[in-house]
Formats: sequence, C-alpha cells, structure tokens
Amino acid sequence: MKYDVTQENLTPMPLWLSNFVKIYQTLSTNNLELLETIYHNEVTFIDPIHELKGFDNLFQYFQDLYENLISCEFVISNIIAQEDQAAIYWTMSYQHPKLNKGNVINVTGSSYIKGHEDKVIYHRDYLDLGSMLYEQLPVLGKLIKLIKNKAAN
Repeated sequence: MKYDVTQENLTPMPLWLSNFVKIYQTLSTNNLELLETIYHNEVTFIDPIHELKGFDNLFQYFQDLYENLISCEFVISNIIAQEDQAAIYWTMSYQHPKLNKGNVINVTGSSYIKGHEDKVIYHRDYLDLGSMLYEQLPVLGKLIKLIKNKAAN
C-alpha cells in the first residue's frame, strides 16, 4: 500500500515533502522528467554507490539507472518529519533482466532528505547494497549467502 499524503490524521507536510512522496511513488522510466519538480538545482544526492552534486548529474544517474529496469516501484511506509528535514522509510521493488532471473527484488531502506525553496536539496539513501545487487548476481550471490549463513551460526 502506498503512503497516502492526504490522510486527515497526519500532520500537514511541507510542500517539498508531500511532492517528494507523491512523485517517488509514481516514478517510472516514462516520467523521469518529474524529478525536476522535486529536486533543487543544487541538490546533493548520496547512495551506497554514488555521491552526486547538481540536478543534471542526478537526472543522468536516474536515466542510466532506470534504462535497463523492467520495473521499479517505491512504497513509502513511514515518514518522520521536522521542519526542513525528513526520514523516509520505504521498500523498493524492482526487476532487472540480469538479476534474480528477472524476478522482482524487494529492498527496504530509508532516505534522509532536506528541503529548501520547496524542493529537496539533500537526499541520502541508506540500504543494504548486498541484498539489492550483489546477492542477485549468480555466482557472487551464492557466495555472499554462504558467508551470511556461516556468520549467523
């Protein structure tokens, strides 16, 4: 179930945050231009693989990221917000033809974002890169799962 930013029992969200939540839950390869409506021109974006500065770099990153995906969906489960910053908890479900035999992969994560001038100026994602990527690769995935099982015992 997607996060409903119109629920009456929620504390009203600032415009930059409600726009971010709405856009991310509808984002696809067909509407990446919507990113311009939520990200500040001077945005800093950090995830486990990249650190990018500026909207043009971020947009190119998203284009490259979404180019090979069959599908990608974000479901936001919780938001903790205070003034110009928020923590967002989400599940990303995606399909890539070369990962997990093309089946859906679910990854939980969170984002720390800051708003400025009704747009997101800082976005940092926290997620398990192993479960998102490495464990989905045929040979490396088996090795990582074996290591995790050994470490758990």
